[in-house]
Amino acid sequence: MPKFRMLYEMLLTDGVAVPSQFHRPECPSQEWIELVHTSGYVKAYCEGTLDSKAQRRIGLPWSPALVNRTCVAVGGTILTAKLALECGLACNTAGGTHHAFPDYGSGFCIFNDLAIASRLLLCQGLVQKILIVDLDVHQGDGTAHIFQDDPHVFTFSMHCESNFPGTKQKSDLDVALPEGMEDEEYLQTLAAYLPDLLSEVQPDLVFYDAGVDPHVGDRLGKLALTDTGLFRREMQVLSTCLSQGIPVACVIGGGYADDLKSLVYRHSLIHRAASDVYCLLK
Repeated sequence: MPKFRMLYEMLLTDGVAVPSQFHRPECPSQEWIELVHTSGYVKAYCEGTLDSKAQRRIGLPWSPALVNRTCVAVGGTILTAKLALECGLACNTAGGTHHAFPDYGSGFCIFNDLAIASRLLLCQGLVQKILIVDLDVHQGDGTAHIFQDDPHVFTFSMHCESNFPGTKQKSDLDVALPEGMEDEEYLQTLAAYLPDLLSEVQPDLVFYDAGVDPHVGDRLGKLALTDTGLFRREMQVLSTCLSQGIPVACVIGGGYADDLKSLVYRHSLIHRAASDVYCLLK
């Protein structure tokens, strides 16, 4: 949990962003969360009455503070999406809880922020077609399941094949990677899919899950990207989308390491790349 505050502080300290660029989200209404999640699950989680098995599947100890943080993070992704539509590019300092299903949480994910924000934008008529680009090392299984029959949302997950979750869902496009893949092969694989996807899907908005757990030093990753490889990945995704005039809303996704400062730096790479790309294209 400390990494989220540390990320905010690093972005300010390193001059990646100034205070006026930060926007404070609000808690979404229960009605908005229930665009994706069942009312019984939302009520049980928020009130702390989930059974112990469901709590273990999430993997985080329940507390009122975590309920608030979970809901605010969803609000952050909603706000990020609306700012992206307005400005062309925006980044959350949290988000990417892609293992949450309609009626249960899983893998440290409680409510699926990407899915809730997507549904809300569609319901409000702000977009007609969304592309979710999920480059977290773990498949975006909850997101894939939620949108499996929804023609308005295209899910693309590029992940390590032999990693969590054990049972994969069917995204609109899954690219399963072998263990140990390094920078060049990873970036070439991404380049083989992303430009064509943008042309085929023609989204009004891209949600980008920039998980840093493909890093070679990640405890739960199994891939072998370097800091440089991650930064090149962020530049590649953002420049490819923005050069075609497609707004991008970014979330930080997963990242797991004992050295918190190094982990926070990896999470900051999407913000550093966003700053660079935005200045280049302005």
